[in-house]
Amino acid sequence: MVGAVTRWPVGGVLATALFASWHALFGQRSSSDAEILRIEAIASWTEMLRDTIAAASGLEQAITTTAEIAPGAIRSDVMALATRIEAREVMLSEGLPDLADALGDPTGDLVVAALSSAAERRARNLADLLGALAASARDEAGMRLRVQAGRARVATTARIVTSCTLLLGGGLVLFKRDFLAPYGTTEGQVVLAIVGGIFALGFWWLARMSGISSPERFLTGLHHREVAAG
Repeated sequence: MVGAVTRWPVGGVLATALFASWHALFGQRSSSDAEILRIEAIASWTEMLRDTIAAASGLEQAITTTAEIAPGAIRSDVMALATRIEAREVMLSEGLPDLADALGDPTGDLVVAALSSAAERRARNLADLLGALAASARDEAGMRLRVQAGRARVATTARIVTSCTLLLGGGLVLFKRDFLAPYGTTEGQVVLAIVGGIFALGFWWLARMSGISSPERFLTGLHHREVAAG
């Protein structure tokens, strides 16, 4: 649409790049909040499992018992596993990789790895292990909150700079087209590409400075590897 209005091919390309990176520029805070909420939910559910197992319940029974009262951020994922176990669609060891993929979080991978070892009778003192994992998850969530607070000013600056730049550019296109007339030439399009590239690099740098890097998962695709091996 920008390319059609301005008749600038480079303008259309820059607008497309901006649209594709909109979430990275303005949606990092919501994504970070969702990740922290999920980590805290995994920690709470892990504590539920620890307490239920300590009450002499089996692992499968502990999962099905805690599924309905699991924190909202992960309840549907845990309920899906519990339903499949109760319906005898899968064994616990077969369903846990799907739970890890559904949780999609490195902290969830640690919990699922502990549960998988216990399901195969390779884990001892599972309740103590789950307690330690829950404590570690809460430390992770707390650390992310502190980092997020420390980078809040950078994130706010990035949003202000990006918004002001877009408002200025959009205002000139709408109300001062004659001022931008030189960009309609071939040389002007080259200059626009250079200027747009510099601004894009600056926006990317600001977004990177305000973001939080998450550790990579280590149980990715575990279910598919098991199927292939079988």
